[in-house]
Amino acid sequence: MKMDRSPSSQNSVNLEGASTSRIALFASAVGIVVLVLYASQPLVGVIGPELDISNNMSGLATTVTLLGYAAGLFFLVPLSDVVENKRLILTTLGADALALSVLAISPNGLVFLSASFVVGLLTSAIQMLVPVAASLSSEAHRGRTIGNVMSGLMLGILLSRPIASLVTQFFGWRYFYGALGMSVAILTIILYRRIPSFRPTGRATYGQLVRSLMSLVKEEPVLRYRAASQAMCMGAFGLFWTSVALQLGQAPFSLGQQGIALFALAGAAGVVIAPIAGRAGDRGLTGPMTVMAHLAIICAFFLAFAGVVLLPDKRSISLGLVVLAAVVLDLGVIADQTLGRRAINLLRPEARGRMNGLFTGLFFLGGAVGSALSGIVWNTWGWSGICVAGLIFATFAAAVFLKKSSV
Repeated sequence: MKMDRSPSSQNSVNLEGASTSRIALFASAVGIVVLVLYASQPLVGVIGPELDISNNMSGLATTVTLLGYAAGLFFLVPLSDVVENKRLILTTLGADALALSVLAISPNGLVFLSASFVVGLLTSAIQMLVPVAASLSSEAHRGRTIGNVMSGLMLGILLSRPIASLVTQFFGWRYFYGALGMSVAILTIILYRRIPSFRPTGRATYGQLVRSLMSLVKEEPVLRYRAASQAMCMGAFGLFWTSVALQLGQAPFSLGQQGIALFALAGAAGVVIAPIAGRAGDRGLTGPMTVMAHLAIICAFFLAFAGVVLLPDKRSISLGLVVLAAVVLDLGVIADQTLGRRAINLLRPEARGRMNGLFTGLFFLGGAVGSALSGIVWNTWGWSGICVAGLIFATFAAAVFLKKSSV
């Protein structure tokens, strides 16, 4: 991907010099936009009765949103390799603000679920911003830049549930979606003045772009192995975070909605690893840092198991171990994802948008599998089963990377 002016010109220098505030803005932007992806999980008990959505169908709100996001990654993000990026990002975010407004005023379940899919689709704009941010930095500092933006992204994902719960508790769920829509609209106006114009050199048609996705997977081993490794990590992530609220709501913890929200806030501390992992990648430490990330995920599930199964009568220690498990798990997953995203952003600049969308879409499928399995595992084997399943995912992630340690 090339800018309208040569990357080696003065424009590149100016962008590099202005990158600190610009990258901070991008990190904040992706953190705000991504809030909606998982926000409906703690709200279904409130939204369902008001919109006459049955208990059996209430879980569709999050599922439909995530399906829309996946569709956007595979079919909307590739446009960033042929369409001028600033115009594409601003148009997508503007439409997202409107779709969020529709969510806020939905009169029934059908409108709400339809708007949820559209919102998920348009949320894929965050994966258009990441490669633009990467393009603002030299190759030597690209890991640090991606790590900083990823901090905002992962913080938004981790905070989406507690923020949605707290806002809904005090103001109502419609206020949450309405305020988020207004925030995205304001963000779009701010980005209009701050996003540089990147005009891709590609001349492929949209159909050719979509068909090229499979070719990229076949031709790029870094993409394949990094996506597979992160998919396993996200599977473990999905298992833990989808079921931990159920465990916290019963003995020995018996936490209420506010307590569970505070737990999620504590777990969000794991985002501090993103810029650290990015810098480690820039210094040639990708391999050792990735191994440490996988060991952290394995360790997290041992801590989670010990906290609930081995120390059920010591509530404070037990809860402390589960909180520590959440932080360590997030550290490992975010570190692996940051290192993987750095690696694929160093490949094929002319296909950076497609590569980024593919990477995210493929590992997203792993997270979806983990979330889907969590209910079955929880109902059959309880928390012990969740920890064992998480260990299996983490072990496979390590095995995939070690098999291709040169990636």
